[in-house]
Amino acid sequence: MRELLRTVAGTALAIGLFAIAPAAAAEQCKTSRWGPDDQIGAANYVSPEQVLMAVKLVKKGQSHPLGIVIDKNTPAFPPRYLQLQVVQPGQHNGRSLRPDFGWDIVYNDDIAQLWFGIGPQLDGLGHMGEAGTYYNCNQATDFIDIGGLKKLGTHNVPPLVGRGVLLDMVKYFGLDPLPAGKGITPADIRSAAKAQGLEIRQGDVVLFHTGWTDRMLESQPAAWAAGEPGLTNEAAQYLASLNPMAVGADTWGLDAIPAVAGDKTFYGHIEFLKNNGIYLLETMNTGRLAAEGVHEFMFVLGQARIRGAVQMIINPVALW
Repeated sequence: MRELLRTVAGTALAIGLFAIAPAAAAEQCKTSRWGPDDQIGAANYVSPEQVLMAVKLVKKGQSHPLGIVIDKNTPAFPPRYLQLQVVQPGQHNGRSLRPDFGWDIVYNDDIAQLWFGIGPQLDGLGHMGEAGTYYNCNQATDFIDIGGLKKLGTHNVPPLVGRGVLLDMVKYFGLDPLPAGKGITPADIRSAAKAQGLEIRQGDVVLFHTGWTDRMLESQPAAWAAGEPGLTNEAAQYLASLNPMAVGADTWGLDAIPAVAGDKTFYGHIEFLKNNGIYLLETMNTGRLAAEGVHEFMFVLGQARIRGAVQMIINPVALW
């Protein structure tokens, strides 16, 4: 685990280095297409028409959890961790909890100390910015507080319901898994979509299957957390131009790590979150969809609504 922390800490340093950008980034900020007061970005695509369209994709009555199971041993970006305790309040040393009930009542509760950015997660629009500027030109000094975000919190995000599409990059490249640092380019996205008969449409949830979590998380957890295949900066810009609601993958950070030559580390996060208000879905459980050739499905996410949260552990559902 020490080696894991040292390796991933190097990536954390890279984030810090590219985040120290000229103040000119604030001047280049674009106001949201949904107005200067918008806080939910691409979630605005959710509409009665989009929900009804997505419902029509359910033809076999099948469902699949897109969240993986996590525990205290799940590697995470330092210093994130998870600790769970199961307790029996008021019942220790043989005490009866409620003798007035007339029966020996027993129950368990759980206490957790954790970071929400572990395992399958939603990156909210307040997660990452550039030079102090976040989505819709919000300035860090105006909305970030240790007690919770005053704007852009994940509690604002409505249920994300829409068309999900899976791009099976394992099948496309003939590699399982794709190696760490393997960049997925705009040309790869277009070619894989064409080969799999897919068209990426406005409001879609686009997921990439790389085989990274299925093949690496349990067998090589340190290597899993130290790098990953993923999108190039250009690919993030291309995808953002197609106006999806969210983009995700079976990797912990979506971008290629180490970054391909000439790219900024994790800059896809800036392109999606800050520049376009598009949500990120990390460590998605895509293996079954790829194995069964499910490339189009109904996507449903209703995350826990904790006021002011930056990220949230999630378990979206794919239905087809």
